[in-house]
Amino acid sequence: MRSDHLLGDRFERALVYATRLHREQRRKGSGTPYAAHLLGVASLVLEDGGSEDEAIASLLHDAAEDQGGRARLDEIEREFGSVVAHIVDGCTDTDISPKPPWRPRKEAYVQALASHDASVRRVSLGGFCEIG
Repeated sequence: MRSDHLLGDRFERALVYATRLHREQRRKGSGTPYAAHLLGVASLVLEDGGSEDEAIASLLHDAAEDQGGRARLDEIEREFGSVVAHIVDGCTDTDISPKPPWRPRKEAYVQALASHDASVRRVSLGGFCEIG
């Protein structure tokens, strides 16, 4: 790993934050703790040469969507910065509850990916790849 990709205190804080935030969630089908997905995405992003901000966003990529919407995104910006919040926002397919139907929501999300920057695409694709 290159020295510019060493992970610091912000990553550690994000790991604790994400684990606490999703502690009651399980993966559909397997029952695996949701944190396993978040760690998998962060690993893929880092292995692809992603930055610490991208790795942090990987841990938090479902936070606004699953755990509090816009208010959660604002909190992420305060805690981890505007770059991380921007990536998380780009990875959020909806922050309203109840969520719209799955298929049209995901189709619109995938279509919108082309207009996002490389960091959003890297984290989003890491999420898709980790799901398998």
